[in-house]
Amino acid sequence: MMSRCKISYPSLIVLVLLQGMTLLMFYGWYVQVKPQSPPPTQSKVHVLLLSSWRSGSSFMGQVFSQHPSVFYLMEPAWHVWSSAPRVGMHFLRMAVRDLIHRVFQCDFSVMDSYMPEQRNMSKLFMWSHSRALCSPPACSLTPRGQLSNQTQCYKSCDSEGLQKVEDACNTYSHVVLKEVRFFELESLYPLLKDPTLDFRIVHLVRDPRAVVRSKEQTAGSFVRDNAMVLEQRNIPASEVQFQAIQEICRSHVRINERAMLKPPPFLKGRYKMVRFEDIAFNPLKEINDIYDFVGLQMTPELQDWIISVTQGKGKGSTKDAFDITSRNAKAVTQAWRKTLPFSKVKKVQDACKGAMSLLGYRTVDNEKEQKNMDVDLLVPKVPFKFNWEASPRRGRIHLHFQTSL
Repeated sequence: MMSRCKISYPSLIVLVLLQGMTLLMFYGWYVQVKPQSPPPTQSKVHVLLLSSWRSGSSFMGQVFSQHPSVFYLMEPAWHVWSSAPRVGMHFLRMAVRDLIHRVFQCDFSVMDSYMPEQRNMSKLFMWSHSRALCSPPACSLTPRGQLSNQTQCYKSCDSEGLQKVEDACNTYSHVVLKEVRFFELESLYPLLKDPTLDFRIVHLVRDPRAVVRSKEQTAGSFVRDNAMVLEQRNIPASEVQFQAIQEICRSHVRINERAMLKPPPFLKGRYKMVRFEDIAFNPLKEINDIYDFVGLQMTPELQDWIISVTQGKGKGSTKDAFDITSRNAKAVTQAWRKTLPFSKVKKVQDACKGAMSLLGYRTVDNEKEQKNMDVDLLVPKVPFKFNWEASPRRGRIHLHFQTSL
């Protein structure tokens, strides 16, 4: 005769709980040891060329724009700032961020709020600077793979509505937007966290003394932008350019320190800072490095074009300030040393001392040093690294760091 085993109700509950816990533990172990499938690859790479006015960003924009794999737009956030010119930059930063986000997704309906009722392609800011808008499917003028001509494009490639712009955007592997209207990284966090974007940031900086000299040549073009950067404060006219460059320098420090010192996990590997001077002195190497960072390959046509526009004979003229013409890039970077009065140089250095130290620009102490071209004012690039050193006194440990330039 079989004997019966009686189990009390509380004991049954304990057994069920133990069984459940065993299953959960086994599942957790299985998840940890089973091969993990790689994350899905994105069909597009989204690149923000983040810079400030007169910092070489128009040239770098063309380095991207002329690439056959790139859909490029120059400063789409210009439309946001133009819609509210009497407010400050802080008030508009989220609107700028949201517009950029939508354009990265090739959704140009976002322009409805910022463009006139007749939304032709030619109403986009500096549209003819985009080779993609001069090529099929946007326009038949320039075969894909060939370099575009901005003047010819401007005359021949307008179209009604923005549908062709969207169609063109959707056919490229890379979407690159150049912007000068971001002054910190935090507002870009939603884009960095968006799983549908493969988002990279190329942060282009330039010696602030050269920036001031360049802006002086076309000062009237920056009156509104300076006022917005300075939050519409009532500032003496003679001080505007120095306070504006101070705010821009501060923004470079905020951006670089946020990305390099304690970046959040979603920012790691997505930020690269480059100096315009390094590009001017060694264009092919630096541009190849930038292309590698965003997943592009150099082409023979682009290599020839880069050499031709960086190894010209002149420094450019005022009428060419916003165009890409053949110039001596090295001479362009040093022009401020011969033309900017030392009194202004000193004011810029006082306004931007911290940024210049961080970004690798040496200051000058007098006019003689400024104009002595044998004195190198560019600190050599060094890799980002931490260096722990023990103090010879009391066994203290000090942390030293160098940032990548």
